[in-house]
Amino acid sequence: MTTGRFAPSPTGVLHLGNLRTALASWLSARAAGGRWLIRMEDVDGPRCRRDLGEAQLRDLAALGLVSDAPVVWQSERDADYRAALAALHGAGRLYPCACTRKDLQLLASAPHAEDGLRPYPGRCRGRAWEGFDQALRFQLPDGAVAWEDRLLGLQADDPVVLTGDPLLFRRDGCFAYHLAVVADDGAQGVTEVVRGADLRPVTATQIRLQEALGLPRPAYAHLGLVAAPDGSRLGKRAGALGVEALAGRGIALPEILGWLGWSLGCLERPEACAAEDLIGAFAWSRVPEGEVRVPAAWA
Repeated sequence: MTTGRFAPSPTGVLHLGNLRTALASWLSARAAGGRWLIRMEDVDGPRCRRDLGEAQLRDLAALGLVSDAPVVWQSERDADYRAALAALHGAGRLYPCACTRKDLQLLASAPHAEDGLRPYPGRCRGRAWEGFDQALRFQLPDGAVAWEDRLLGLQADDPVVLTGDPLLFRRDGCFAYHLAVVADDGAQGVTEVVRGADLRPVTATQIRLQEALGLPRPAYAHLGLVAAPDGSRLGKRAGALGVEALAGRGIALPEILGWLGWSLGCLERPEACAAEDLIGAFAWSRVPEGEVRVPAAWA
């Protein structure tokens, strides 16, 4: 059975780009007769807030997107992440990292291509294991990883070149994005990951982690991002493109869903609808690969 998921970080308002990803994931799972889950990726505690996560859940529910199982919060799964680290240590795949705190903070959160972070050069490889009171990295094997992206087709990357050995655990006790997302997808039985194209460059790294932990590989689909009307990044305008802000400007939920459904190839033109109305028309072959732009009247 297909099991999809949407996994936002509760650091702000869900904007149209986030909502488009959530709807695409939900539609793909529903069209296949499968399950759809919501997971709150609040592993990076200082940047995440429970109240923002609850607000995100309310916005999703208002659009008709409700998890088929209780929502998982990463901040409540420390024991599972430690078990994954122990398994990797047992396989000889972890090493301590002595990089600066600033470097570790940058690398802990979900990475995005536009951040411009360089691949970790492996300068701490070979350091002796001293326990869980230090930063830990996963030693990647050499070689490229290939996968079939449901939207982009055949893809191949060498994660050593793209990300370098990923940080999995910070010395302050915070588990990093790569470890949490891979462990959670495995624990929840996720078979399909739908996310933005900005996360495509880390796919090969996560596949290597799945292999090391003996977890199955889900299918991937990387959506083009939602941009401002002039093609620029949403940036600070993103908060103005959430459900509540748009409703305050007279843009109702059915209109939002209609535009999102049109942007995913389910409708010939944007028109008011419910999420359920789009299920029968959804197919990955109809979803455009590139970016989509917010209507000028909404920005």
